[in-house]
Amino acid sequence: MKMNHSFRLSVLLTLTLTAACCWTSDAFAQRERPTIKNRLENDDSNDDGKVTKDEFSGPPKLFERLDRDGDGQIDIEEVVGNMSVRRPENGRNPSPRAPRGVEVKRDVVFGKGGDRDLKMHIVLPESKPSKPLPAYVWIHGGGWQAGSKEGGVNQVARIVAEGFVGATIEYRLTGEAPFPAQIEDCKCAIRFLREHADQYGIDPDRIAVGGSSAGGHLVALLGTSGDVDELEGSGGWPEQSSRVQAVVDLYGPTDFSKFVTTKGFESHNRDGSPESKLLGGGDVLGNDKGIRRVNPITYIDDKDPPFLIIHGTSDPVVPANQSQLIHEALESAGVETTLKLIRGAKHGGREFADPEIRDLITTFLKKHLQPSE
Repeated sequence: MKMNHSFRLSVLLTLTLTAACCWTSDAFAQRERPTIKNRLENDDSNDDGKVTKDEFSGPPKLFERLDRDGDGQIDIEEVVGNMSVRRPENGRNPSPRAPRGVEVKRDVVFGKGGDRDLKMHIVLPESKPSKPLPAYVWIHGGGWQAGSKEGGVNQVARIVAEGFVGATIEYRLTGEAPFPAQIEDCKCAIRFLREHADQYGIDPDRIAVGGSSAGGHLVALLGTSGDVDELEGSGGWPEQSSRVQAVVDLYGPTDFSKFVTTKGFESHNRDGSPESKLLGGGDVLGNDKGIRRVNPITYIDDKDPPFLIIHGTSDPVVPANQSQLIHEALESAGVETTLKLIRGAKHGGREFADPEIRDLITTFLKKHLQPSE
């Protein structure tokens, strides 16, 4: 007796979900029955909306099932959208469940990006603290042309559990506007949190930022550009400072000239590359003014906050020299900086979810965001 097409699909989905329920890793050991979307978003270490084989923490056979088009990566929204979910009577998708121990205030409008609202998710501890807490703001990656704030909820939830308020923000992508729109939106988010510090229980003098890949570039730029007027933008809250007190930069570009001339990375110089799109198009080399304006290294001075910089030595997307260069430049300026190179690690992946790396980030943030006496 032959199975019909719909029955075979039903069996495949059942097997996939069964495997997913058994899929465990350090990243999810503290959660109760996380959804497959939660798991995939946590694996998506550079927040580009896709999970590669290197990033995936589940069994290989499950990866093959979820990689529907066989291109070597899982599109999170496509996988989740294809799963049969019963909707409420109002026809709207239910909000994703917050990670255990935190409350998520979703889609808080923090300013204007051009003519539209910009939004962030604010992640608060479930138990109301007795005094203001430091904030940790996550900025997603995705080559400045993709990604979203959604994966950042899981990124900051672990830090919130250590006595922080968290936020994960959106910013205009290059399909909407070139640089400096991206950093203007990030700075607006910091100013918003300072303006509304009392409302969310934040100490406005203790704000840290973290991000990976393109997000690593933007947090490094937040750290070095301080109150540089030409990058502030007009999104809102101009009376507040956009300075931050600590930076966690995960494999972000920092010197575009050195980046696109590094052996094996020359394709990033071409028109149409993510770096080209950020600068408004054309070859990267030759756009000296644009390169200088976009490079975090340009703005370094001795007033910059401490940096923690983490990069894989085998990164095929952003060369490790980008982290080495900014580390050396910060040291030369007298800024406290720590560089951690993960031997053999690529562009994100499970090595960055290792307990040693997570402890390194948490310890760094706690050290540099202690309350002033």
